[in-house]
Amino acid sequence: MTSTILDLIVMNKRAEVQARRKVQTIEQLSRKPLFGRATLSLKKNLLAQPFGIIAEFKRNSPSKGALKPKANAQEIVLAYEQAGAAGVSILTDKPFFDGELLDLQVGRSATALPILRKDFIIDEYQLYEAKAYGADVVLLIANILSTKEIQFFTQQAHDLGLEVLCEVHNMEDLDKAMEAPVDIIGVNNRNLKTFEVSLEHSKQLAAYIPEDTVRISESGLRSAEDLVELIQCGYRGFLIGEAFMISPQPGDSCRRLIEATRRRLQEVNAL
Repeated sequence: MTSTILDLIVMNKRAEVQARRKVQTIEQLSRKPLFGRATLSLKKNLLAQPFGIIAEFKRNSPSKGALKPKANAQEIVLAYEQAGAAGVSILTDKPFFDGELLDLQVGRSATALPILRKDFIIDEYQLYEAKAYGADVVLLIANILSTKEIQFFTQQAHDLGLEVLCEVHNMEDLDKAMEAPVDIIGVNNRNLKTFEVSLEHSKQLAAYIPEDTVRISESGLRSAEDLVELIQCGYRGFLIGEAFMISPQPGDSCRRLIEATRRRLQEVNAL
């Protein structure tokens, strides 16, 4: 069977985590200053408003290549907060996204918003890294984890005071995610194996996600019309990175989308 980019990323991640464990132990991570901070709730932020944008910082994408190679995390994360984002996502994978853990730490120093560590979690060690470098939320990708692993990592994350965003793409993923007390379900409109994108994934899965579950939509979101259509399907948040990062000023791009969505939502509600 032909290996996908996702297979390659996960294989690389396992080797990377083994190497990182030798450089810095869990005990050392737990002594870092940020490890003891009280974490912030992305879930509460999303529930406190009609919709929320989780604005993503990333320099590179396996599907699109370089987005903003020399981007500064502090500058862009601050701009996202000033634009009205509900939370920030920071890519920390180096080989495929040109990110690093230090971006998380730098981003933390720039904002009072909840921060999601966006990476490929396959080991509990990465949860300790997330806490030690300033994250409030971790991403679990159902496609690369078993039901038991999702349950285990969710419990471990909660023990550390971290929230869990579990990303799904289809019913098989969703079934696994619903077996664990995750905080947020994120429907990725991008197939991580083929990189094809369709908002139909969010629309179709919406009917199968319990109404009391905080849900967000990820990838391929570009217009206020996209967001309002999904708000009507029960989505409370939207994780957007590429559309912002390819613009000259990511913060301004984020602000314009938030304002346009608010206007469009008011128009729809007035009908």
